Amino acid sequence: MGIDEAKHAVRDQVWRLLEREGAAPEGSYGKIPGFYGAELTAARLAETPEWQAARTIKANPDWAQLPVRTRALRDGKLLYMAVPRMASEQPFFLLDPETLELPPEEAAEKSGAKECARRIGVEEMRPIDMVICGSVAVNRSGARIGKGAGYSDLEVALLIEAGLVTDETVIVAPVHSLQVVDDEIPETPHDFSVDLIVTTDEIIHCPDQRRPSGILWGDLTAEKIAAIPVLAARGY
Repeated sequence: MGIDEAKHAVRDQVWRLLEREGAAPEGSYGKIPGFYGAELTAARLAETPEWQAARTIKANPDWAQLPVRTRALRDGKLLYMAVPRMASEQPFFLLDPETLELPPEEAAEKSGAKECARRIGVEEMRPIDMVICGSVAVNRSGARIGKGAGYSDLEVALLIEAGLVTDETVIVAPVHSLQVVDDEIPETPHDFSVDLIVTTDEIIHCPDQRRPSGILWGDLTAEKIAAIPVLAARGY
């Protein structure tokens, strides 16, 4: 079994388990699952010293992480939310709690961000203290799998190249406990590991931080590059 097939097998197992156990809404298969208990997970994350020390946070736009994004704005943190599918040469929304024109819970939604946030490129961003990444599965070594589109990997790689994500940046996976698997998760050079896994039940500190040095252009097809404006603009 190849790496892609092995990753899909883990995804399939977790998606089916979440739906079978009623831990996520029907229709979560194929997505970053919006698991039940996400609000409690956000509250548990907010109790950690890593969260309390963070001033700038980058988060994925999926519904599963809406409670974390909302909490970030309520706690006065500068929030960068990825534009879905990186579909802009300015691939991040800037959400500044001091200038929001919507309540935090509305501004943190994809529709709210489109309404009240400005799109920016990496050249306008501040160094990132914490990255919130949507995940389908993680294990205790910090290996993670997304839904397979590769956008989280590209976003983090782009920020690493820009010097905005460093070894000091804490990468967090807020997930349901059923998404924490005991199996080995295959990793490739473009994958990043997470430093912290937060569920409603526990906080897991992961060893042996693993991150790419930047975008691995050789792993991208011409079609993928052309579909992502910020990559296509670089002329590769």
